[in-house]
Amino acid sequence: MPPRTTIRKEEWERRLREVQVTKDDLNRLIMDYLVIEGYKSAAEEFSDEANVPPPVDFESIESRMVIREALQRGDIEEAISRMNDLNPEILDTNPALYFHLQQQKLIEHIRHGRITEALKFAQDELAPRGEESPEFLAELERTMALLAFDSSSSAPPAISELLSPAQRMKTAGEVNAAILESLSQGKEVKLVQLLKLLCWSEGMLAERADFPKIDLQEGLMVTGRKEATATDDSIMRE
Repeated sequence: MPPRTTIRKEEWERRLREVQVTKDDLNRLIMDYLVIEGYKSAAEEFSDEANVPPPVDFESIESRMVIREALQRGDIEEAISRMNDLNPEILDTNPALYFHLQQQKLIEHIRHGRITEALKFAQDELAPRGEESPEFLAELERTMALLAFDSSSSAPPAISELLSPAQRMKTAGEVNAAILESLSQGKEVKLVQLLKLLCWSEGMLAERADFPKIDLQEGLMVTGRKEATATDDSIMRE
């Protein structure tokens, strides 16, 4: 096995300074974040101040946020209606997304105790789709299992989580990604992609060398092996 390489902090910082990142690149990253996360007003203001053209129409940002807010409060019909107004092909060409929206609608019926409506809706709308796909059928069965418990607290976590706010957020995230894709816009913030790439790269390099690493929580550069345990004081003195 070849010996490990040690890259001193001074050398590491020198190499980092040699990497050229332009202000335009940084501005585009910021705009990408504002657009994907739905900060319309901030995106408009930043576009004017930094002279950065938006990758999508600003009105589409507002439409996405209205749809997301409808899903987060459980108004699935409103969300579907607005999606069709924005672009009817999104649901026409994405059966999995449409099923998940219908599944969310079934969850909302159960959440509010509308058991008769839930049973009829599951039979008329979701059961036929479950027959077409084993994955859809499994999700339908998991959702219907909510009816077997008096409360979500008595249900297993894999079932009770369907009634959590996180389930609404999950559906809203899937819808948001589909709308962005229909606009030929990335589905994930580029800054997040860069952080994932950074973590992966550090992991690969750490197998062969000791080098200063970035503490993403503290915003500090930590020197040493992958399992370094430098104290805050020693970090600040470096």
